[in-house]
Amino acid sequence: MRIVEKLLSFRVPDPGDYRLGVHPQAVCTRDTMMNGPRPETLSDLPPGASKVMKKNRSAKSDLNRRDIFRATAFAGAAGFVGGGVAGAARLPVRGGGPDVYSAFGVKPFINCTSTYTINGGSAMLPEVIEAMSNAAFYPVNLDELMEGAGKRIAELLEVEAAMVSSGAAGAMTCATLACVAGGDPEKMQQLPDTTGIKGEVVVPRWSRSVYDHAVRSTGVKMIEVDTLKDLEEAFGKRTAMATGQINLANDGNPFTLEQYVAMAHKHGVPVVMDVADRLPLVPNPYISRGVDLVAYSGGKIIRGPQTAGMLVGRKDLIAAAFANSAPHHAFARAMKVSKEEVAGMVKAVELLRTGKRNRDAEDNEWRAWFRHIGETVGKVNGVTSRIIEPKDKAYYPTMMIMWDPSKIGISAGEVGKALLEGEPRIMTHAGLAESNDASQMLLRPAALWPGEYKVVAERIHEILSKAPGARPKMQYAAPASDVSGMWEARLDFTVGHARHTFYLDPKGNNLTGQYSGRLVKGAVKGHIDGDKVQFNSSGRIEGQTLHYTYKGTVEGNKMSGTVDLGEYGQAKFTATRKA
Repeated sequence: MRIVEKLLSFRVPDPGDYRLGVHPQAVCTRDTMMNGPRPETLSDLPPGASKVMKKNRSAKSDLNRRDIFRATAFAGAAGFVGGGVAGAARLPVRGGGPDVYSAFGVKPFINCTSTYTINGGSAMLPEVIEAMSNAAFYPVNLDELMEGAGKRIAELLEVEAAMVSSGAAGAMTCATLACVAGGDPEKMQQLPDTTGIKGEVVVPRWSRSVYDHAVRSTGVKMIEVDTLKDLEEAFGKRTAMATGQINLANDGNPFTLEQYVAMAHKHGVPVVMDVADRLPLVPNPYISRGVDLVAYSGGKIIRGPQTAGMLVGRKDLIAAAFANSAPHHAFARAMKVSKEEVAGMVKAVELLRTGKRNRDAEDNEWRAWFRHIGETVGKVNGVTSRIIEPKDKAYYPTMMIMWDPSKIGISAGEVGKALLEGEPRIMTHAGLAESNDASQMLLRPAALWPGEYKVVAERIHEILSKAPGARPKMQYAAPASDVSGMWEARLDFTVGHARHTFYLDPKGNNLTGQYSGRLVKGAVKGHIDGDKVQFNSSGRIEGQTLHYTYKGTVEGNKMSGTVDLGEYGQAKFTATRKA
């Protein structure tokens, strides 16, 4: 408790905490965007700072600040030492405790999904939290800050140049802007209209995902290729960039990364890779193979600020990427990175590259956590587990827990729901989709804090040990009506509506058929249970696969209910059978 009390009486940090060759400023400008916000009164200072400044501006703690941050960040672990899980009915207290969220009705959880953005990303390193806190107290010029941060990161990672971005997605957008607009202010202002300028991006169809929306948002057209022959024919006068995901570097592709780079460079086109969830290794495994720019997330295994990232590679392209980004008035002005995030990102890379963060030791600790979880859940008859080792140093070990459905009659979705509804809440991959019927669940460690693995082990053990035996095969009631034929549906979204059609071909209780949205087409699969219908379909648009899950009631030629849109929420639908 004494350490926590000392933390609460922290001093205003020394401006030397920037240490990037950047000089903090007293702000006298009216528009403070370039220099960071200026507190108008003491009440505008960070929480606790005004009280400290009023009381004693020169007060200093007799504890080392790094020790304080580390001790506070891991204070919750003490509740697990020697006391087992019995004393861990609530989340352990770290920092000021979870009231920062619960005060407005949000309930935190133990996070076993590691780096998922929707669940808050990985556990930020205590030293990163400290650096961000220190940076909050001093204004700096953002051009100067980004230049200093870029030089430091480039030096640490042994690359030509670097910039801090608003996540990996922001890095990809800025990289695209660099390739399309370069340093030309007229082109910058023209975008996302690409009329008369290079506005095409080559991408392997098999290396696309929803994340390349960060590229498409600039107004470019994606030119898909599948084979080496396609690649040879894809480049033209309007080609600005070639891109792809991490799997570009895999073996067994229709063409190698080297062939991809060579073809692009033959036409004077830079290659940009999105490797968001990887650790930046030295030498860089992608730049060493010819790639021009590489985008990383800061909130994943780097364990820096969740909303920061970085772009590394060619110096000229990095300069153009930053010119197109905030605080400058161009397309990526909205993709702002705060001075606190910049400082935190630099600190995360420094910890990684100066040996202060030992990744091998970190992985070994996570393996020990997994072994404990495996031994605990393995006490339930029919449950097994295995640690999945990473293929290279850029990733980390994960764990799969499996159970025999002939002995344990519970689905992964039900396990995930039970974990989220318990105390403390536990978020897992099983909890991401309640409809998950699998008999296995993945655990990832990068967002776990010390001691939490014990709670996870006991809770999963408890749920699986209390699960019923094998479930009987689902029995459906006879269909109340014939649903065969073509249906026209109106989907009412939160805002707006759309017309979709689906053809149903029932065989007993089973439903198959075809689905057509405005752009998406796909097969239908589902069932009818009396007058209740449930079916789903999916289809690809650009790099994303959209899913529609219908649940409703049928009466004659009418049908109504809801449509689950996945991460996009829910819609209501009414459908009429066409004559």
